[in-house]
Amino acid sequence: MSLLSIGMSGLNAAQGSLSVLSNNIANVNTPGYSRQQTTQNTNASNPFGGVYIGSGTTLADVRRVYNEYLDTAYQNSTALNNDAKAYLDQVGAVDKVLSDKTTGLSSVLSSFFATLQTAASNPSDLSARQLLVTNAQTLSSRFNAISTQLTQQKETINNQLSSMSDQVNQLTASIASLNQQISQAQGSSNSAPANLLDSRNEAVRSLNELIGVTATEKNGQFSVTTGSGQSLVEGGISNKISAAPSKTDNSQYTIQLDMNGTTLDLGSVISGGSIGGLLRYRSDALMPAINELGRIAIATADTLNNQLGQGLDLNGDFGVSLFKDINSAAAIASRSQGASGNSAGAGNLNVTIKDSSQLSTFDYTVTFSDKTDPNKITVLRSDGKAMGTFDMSATPPPTLDGFTLALDGKGSMAFGDSFKVSPTATGASGIGVALTDANKLAFAGPLAGTSSTTNSGTGTFTQPALTVPLDIHGGTDTAQLRAGIENSMPVKMVFGKPAADGTQSYTINDSKGNPIGTGSIIPGQGNKITVDVPMRDASGAAIPGKSFKFDTTVNGSPADGDSTTFAFNSGGKSDGRNAQELLNLQTKATVGMGDGNAGTSLVGANSKLVSTVGAKASQAGVDTAATGALLSANKEARNSVSGVNLDDEAGDMIKFQQYYTASSQIIKAAQETFTTLMNAL
Repeated sequence: MSLLSIGMSGLNAAQGSLSVLSNNIANVNTPGYSRQQTTQNTNASNPFGGVYIGSGTTLADVRRVYNEYLDTAYQNSTALNNDAKAYLDQVGAVDKVLSDKTTGLSSVLSSFFATLQTAASNPSDLSARQLLVTNAQTLSSRFNAISTQLTQQKETINNQLSSMSDQVNQLTASIASLNQQISQAQGSSNSAPANLLDSRNEAVRSLNELIGVTATEKNGQFSVTTGSGQSLVEGGISNKISAAPSKTDNSQYTIQLDMNGTTLDLGSVISGGSIGGLLRYRSDALMPAINELGRIAIATADTLNNQLGQGLDLNGDFGVSLFKDINSAAAIASRSQGASGNSAGAGNLNVTIKDSSQLSTFDYTVTFSDKTDPNKITVLRSDGKAMGTFDMSATPPPTLDGFTLALDGKGSMAFGDSFKVSPTATGASGIGVALTDANKLAFAGPLAGTSSTTNSGTGTFTQPALTVPLDIHGGTDTAQLRAGIENSMPVKMVFGKPAADGTQSYTINDSKGNPIGTGSIIPGQGNKITVDVPMRDASGAAIPGKSFKFDTTVNGSPADGDSTTFAFNSGGKSDGRNAQELLNLQTKATVGMGDGNAGTSLVGANSKLVSTVGAKASQAGVDTAATGALLSANKEARNSVSGVNLDDEAGDMIKFQQYYTASSQIIKAAQETFTTLMNAL
């Protein structure tokens, strides 16, 4: 037993504690650093005169102050918050584009219809017509500009996924390396250098900023997996991820995991972190916005073109389209994309819009599903709805949600070939103005009625309208019908005497005075009359089996012999009936009428798009604030246990300084005792 050795043990223990304390203070701002503490044990006691006297102390351990539960909560909230922030950063930009009057659609759409209203009030004003064409160009350009911005954001997400995948690989490789270093440092003991443990935990936290992961420890080694269980790190081995074009859509990158020579697609199962937020935003907000914008563009072009095709222009000709054909060859081909694993030589699908009002904003997966019949397909909508099984060889081709599918004829299909069909995705980028001559805007109705100047009764009538609208995509059939309407008019309605039963008969005569129909009305009431007119060619000869119909409503009480002549409205320059029908499209339900829905107008559809994206941006802000608060609380809780508190360290420093001084005094006392003994000899 030595007083000197006891003092030295205390001195060494105090010096070690001061070194650990100093290390804590030096690392107060080091990310992920966990506070360290020293623990001491007493040395063995020695017998002395029938009693046992201690022999000093020893520094037993330097302990890392760590709470696994608090650290796990901190890691999880890090993944949630970065997911929410990534989503908010992206959706906020789209919300601003769509809602801002200088970049959004609302202002130019309102301006277009305001100009149309001016033109409809004075159909013969060429300057008003020209302004309408100019505003149509502005409207289509705005569609194009917004589409470009949304497409660029999709490409930016692809680039971000690539960059973040590289960062993930660096971190997983670092975690695997730290696993190895920790294993080597531990050896047969159960302890490891605290700095390695801290570095590994911090790497996992940084990994959670990018992708949500779960870290589990076994025998001192971390196994790191994605939320759905795919392994990124196992002991000293890390598996790399990469961003690559999706097999179903090469314009959208997905995340792939390369593990033991096998590639797994993680795009649908990743959650948390910035990567999870980007993928969630793309599927939840960006792609639906692109599809909805495209649907509005297609409906705008289709409904306006269709209505213009019902009227006559300033030259007395049937109207032509204001916007480009929604079913151009390029548009039809762009709506379908074959999967990367399709059979060699497989062609593509032609997707033709048949009824723009029935279009949805979903995508469709078309699969050739019958081994015995290469024409059989099954169709699954992206909302999970099974659309059914169809025969591609059927005539007419199958129609789904307002569009038809047909083989493009460029290659044969095989069992298992699949295609992603996006009917509206390219609508906004493809819209454009086709008409340049404002004289060709068809504002007049095709038919006009004129009462005889000799009529003596009180009968009135509404201007005639074709019973069945013309199909502007009808090709030669529509051209023949238009010519037939012009060649077969005028017709004349002549009223007879009122009958005793309260009815009044009428006769319809063709342009040569031959009767082509009869009927009766009830005077004093509104009487809708449908007139069936046999068609004639340019020479006046009847076209067998061909006719067209128009409607008019007779009110009041015509006198015996009163008549009305209905003619082709070739001179109706001041007639704005069809322009008024165009204007009605501002409020008429023409979008989203599929699945039994009532639908909405062009303006309403745009308002819904703006409000939907705005609501998602608002919710993203709430989510970011909530997860941010959770992250701050979990970080504070973790730091309250593992973090360095300078006030506490300062107090401990004084204590250990006193401990060191006191141990020095013991050594001094031993020296003095030894000197006294030596002097006594």
